[in-house]
Amino acid sequence: MSLRGKTQGGDAAAGRMPLPPPDVGRFRLLKSLGEGAQATVWLAHDPRLDREVAVKLLKPGTDRQAVDEWLHEARLVSRLTHPNIVPVFEADTHNGQSYLVFEYVPGGTLAERLRERRQLPAREAVELMLGVLDGLQAAQQAGVVHRDLKPSNILLDAKGRPRVMDFGIAARMAQGGDAARPQRIVGTPGYISPEAARGEAPSAAMDVVACAIMLAEMLSGKRMNQDPDPWRAVRRVLEQDLILPSGLAADVDDALRGLIQRGLARDLAQRWASAKAFHDALAAWLHPAHEPTPEVADGATLEFLLRRMRHKSDFPAMSEAVGRIQRLTHSESESISGLSNEILKDVALTHKLLRLVNTVQFSHAGGGSISTVSRAVALVGFAGIRNLALSLILLERMENKAHAQQLREEFLRSLMAASLARELCTNPRENEEAFLCAMFHNLGRALTEFYFPEEAQQIRRITRPERAASGDKPAPPLSEAAASAQVLGMSYEQLGLGVAKQWGLPQSLQRSMCRPEGEPPSRPPDTPAERMRWLARAANDVADVILQATPVEAHARMRAMGQRYARTLGVSGEAFDAAADQARQRLAQMAQAMDITLPKDSPAQRLLAPLEPSASDSLSPHQLQATQVFEPTQVLSEQQISREQAAETLAAGIQDITDAMVENFKLNEVLRMILETIYRGLGFRRVVFCLRDPKTDTLTGRFGLGQDVEAVVPLFKVPLKSSPGGQADLFTAVCQKGVDTLIADASIAKIAERLPAWFLGPPKAVTFLLLPMQLRGASFAMIYADKTEAGAIDLGEKELSLLRTLRNQAVMAFKQAS
Repeated sequence: MSLRGKTQGGDAAAGRMPLPPPDVGRFRLLKSLGEGAQATVWLAHDPRLDREVAVKLLKPGTDRQAVDEWLHEARLVSRLTHPNIVPVFEADTHNGQSYLVFEYVPGGTLAERLRERRQLPAREAVELMLGVLDGLQAAQQAGVVHRDLKPSNILLDAKGRPRVMDFGIAARMAQGGDAARPQRIVGTPGYISPEAARGEAPSAAMDVVACAIMLAEMLSGKRMNQDPDPWRAVRRVLEQDLILPSGLAADVDDALRGLIQRGLARDLAQRWASAKAFHDALAAWLHPAHEPTPEVADGATLEFLLRRMRHKSDFPAMSEAVGRIQRLTHSESESISGLSNEILKDVALTHKLLRLVNTVQFSHAGGGSISTVSRAVALVGFAGIRNLALSLILLERMENKAHAQQLREEFLRSLMAASLARELCTNPRENEEAFLCAMFHNLGRALTEFYFPEEAQQIRRITRPERAASGDKPAPPLSEAAASAQVLGMSYEQLGLGVAKQWGLPQSLQRSMCRPEGEPPSRPPDTPAERMRWLARAANDVADVILQATPVEAHARMRAMGQRYARTLGVSGEAFDAAADQARQRLAQMAQAMDITLPKDSPAQRLLAPLEPSASDSLSPHQLQATQVFEPTQVLSEQQISREQAAETLAAGIQDITDAMVENFKLNEVLRMILETIYRGLGFRRVVFCLRDPKTDTLTGRFGLGQDVEAVVPLFKVPLKSSPGGQADLFTAVCQKGVDTLIADASIAKIAERLPAWFLGPPKAVTFLLLPMQLRGASFAMIYADKTEAGAIDLGEKELSLLRTLRNQAVMAFKQAS
């Protein structure tokens, strides 16, 4: 039996580190990376190719036969080339010391990831396992079985890609008479297959068991077969079926459980036969085939879904309550007592509504001392009480459901959108209508979460990008509308509208549930109905961004969303920010009054947390805009790179830069990656990076990309202070203000007269972009980019946002380096 320790990345014996041996061959050993039962692993330098490598040294005292087998198997694995396998470069013996040389991959292991997070979401765990199975598939096609898969043998590189390593006991699959030869028991207890435990010949199905065990552990956060006595763990594999533990990730459905359980099967006939078979089954679960939606009339489909919902005991009651409240609040003959009586029929609803109207946000209407529903209706108004009552009706129906947590998150998301729409509404008389329009904007999605949780999970899964099985490129995801139509037979929007009609919701509300398409208009729509549609869309888009983005990204993305919708809604960017913060505060108060509690790891916690700039968004007051500081910009006349291509290249570069900053960080490399991304993504003629010289307080050119850049870069000299009594030139003024600036045509007289003398030589350009970088309110660096034709720099909202992210990555790189 091989009891194996981790190689790259750690797990050295506790309390002691191996003494540094002399260098091996041409390899200079730098530091220990880890120690296992058979070998130690060192970071080393290969002077011949000037690169860092990992060198694995077999421990002294190993018998000759084991050494020969070790080297033979290593040479066998060295023929494998695959992005999910850590390649072996060399295998040899020098002065009696046997060693392997393989690629050094900075990063942690899957074992470390699980120690940090314990449990992974189903999508993340399956995507990771697909990468492992990709590498194993390549090995098995070459006739090689790993035989010692475990979390500590799965490296996660800077991009998060899994890399299978330590094929130290790999062997060729049995062929012909080899199957009859007696085999040693090899592997790690806890991950060994029944056949390996019996000493049978290597087969592809052995690695499947280890992969299924690792996937189960990722989803459960628990060890499947852990025992202090390794022989008891081996016997358990031989004598008992391994069963998936309880407490799996919430998004694990029965289909995924079945796939994993088949991978754990003791009976070879019931198990996946190879890594490819297991891979293809998981890929099909993760990204189902896009089957055409059956041609069913909308009315028939809606009636089918309504019948399914009516079978749930709470749907008829909810529908009746919503309908009655709507009729009461839109009836000219009904009085305060009518609405009050309707609410008083539900004790829980009454209690929570009174708690809500006594929160701080209703202090203007007497909140804090309201003790009766009749008084609440009189002070807050019919519309306000209607909105609160409808919100609470939706909340009350989810309390006893097994998936209540997912429902609470969707409810809070809708409530955040509603609160934001009310804050953003510029007409006070339409505030409450805006609230209701935004809350019901995604009614179809909410109802699906309530009543069809498995279908909702499937829709979420197929609306997210998934890489193709044979490479790293993501497969195009379906839109939520297309995915819901595929799964349900009609889109979320169609379902919501159908139910809204059943409930008798007013036509104005139903119109607002139809999401407007295309880019937001440059001015507020003329009709109230269109204003409500765009307000509901904007508020829901912002709520989605806050819920889905990490806290580090949320503030910047919300600000970008504000810029996108500000003109449409008739508000300033600052007012948009203030509205979002006010909506968040009110949502937090409402959640507390409604007794909504969330676990610490719930994404919905982001809806309640303050939206504050992060370290990576330190320049958020200076949002990148497609503007010209001194004259109106000219219209783009020619476009060489489509906006879709530009956005794709910029986004891919941002991901690479993020990965590079996680491990093995080098400032100059990151800055060059940023410049290359801008240069390639937007097709610039030239991109230059300038950095402050503290002696002269001047930004000087350091490096760049593009035409004649070697001669042009040294000419960049941008004083950060104006000469006494003199006027700052264009470059100095931009850096002093810290405003990202696009000059569409530098030949315009008012622009030309402000250009510095050094720029009028070889650097001269007719259109250029200046991106100053600031720390503590002062510019310390700048990115310059130009093109040859006036107006040729065309930047849409998405490109602007991505450029800002790149600029902020550069700022963060300097902070990280210091």
